Amino acid sequence: MSNLYRSAISARAAKLPNLPHIPAPTPSPEKRHDADLPGSGLGPPPIPKPKRTPNPAFSPISASGYFEEALQVSLPTRNLDCRVYYSAPKTKGNDPRVGTVMVCHHGAGYSGLSFACFAKEVSEMTRGECGALAFDARRHGETTSTGEEEDGDLSIDVLVADFCAMIETVFPDPNSSPSLLLIGHSMGGSVVVRSCPKLIEKKYRIAGVAVLDVVEGSAVEALPHMNSLLNARPEGFDSMEEAIEWHVNTNTIQNSSSARLSIPSAIQHVPEASLPYQWRTPLRSTAPYWLSWFQGLSSSFLAARTARLLVLAGTDRLDKELMIGQMQGKFQQTVVSGVGHMLHEDDPTQIAEIMVRFWRRNERVVVGVKKVGEL
Repeated sequence: MSNLYRSAISARAAKLPNLPHIPAPTPSPEKRHDADLPGSGLGPPPIPKPKRTPNPAFSPISASGYFEEALQVSLPTRNLDCRVYYSAPKTKGNDPRVGTVMVCHHGAGYSGLSFACFAKEVSEMTRGECGALAFDARRHGETTSTGEEEDGDLSIDVLVADFCAMIETVFPDPNSSPSLLLIGHSMGGSVVVRSCPKLIEKKYRIAGVAVLDVVEGSAVEALPHMNSLLNARPEGFDSMEEAIEWHVNTNTIQNSSSARLSIPSAIQHVPEASLPYQWRTPLRSTAPYWLSWFQGLSSSFLAARTARLLVLAGTDRLDKELMIGQMQGKFQQTVVSGVGHMLHEDDPTQIAEIMVRFWRRNERVVVGVKKVGEL
């Protein structure tokens, strides 16, 4: 896992080129407390830092060319208008049943565009034979609530129900659906693992499930220290360029091109705020749900009735359940060096190569040959 992650342990339809920006609802300004006023007896108000000139080297770039289209998918049963990015598989005769789509779920605080560079690599490596789909989870990116009240519940059962509803809406007929390879990063890994048996029960063909850089034992041990880690994150930024630059300079995302693609969807513009570019999903607000994301992940992963892959950023110890499962050959594990926690953004080419090999080994198998990790 990344040094940043490890330190926590110890202490609808629009083509992308013409896709309009859908601004998030602007929150009403908070009331200022008397204690914040000059002359309150608590000293002078803080001196605002001078605003920096935005660095054009970190300006946002368009996602056109990375996915074929961006869709707003209505999920009325979930009270969501869900942003989906999709590149369909190119198959002979356009028969979707012989194609595969890598369905990607992002981690907490990010968005489907964190898989943009990865999706392009997959399409190029497979010559379009394998498609890619990524989406923004509730309270993330360009997905919005359609209910009368904003539903901020990010517990694992809610996220799983959202994910399955999205799949059932985009691919309504399991018999004509392409096979699906489920990929989840961090929080998203927990979602795809727990969604796998539900989708199999609904007769979707699941080519495999892949978890990126999350181990239950390490994640649960990290939780008591997460608030201290989050104290190092700024409350906001003066510009979008500054937000992107912060992610790159802190090695949160090592690949500046990917950061310029993905971070704009993770930041919202709040004009009246002192720092007008703020986190769309402040990670501290997700704290009540952290334990539900990771507790039971190892057993759910090992129980998945499909091929299983765990990809880690750097060496990291497995918890006891995964260690036993690995010795029994229940899943494939790959360790990637030179990347951080956002490994699919840091090195999308290498992660795409790993996923394409996994797909070719387990989806395009000879009849009668058991998939890796299948019992």
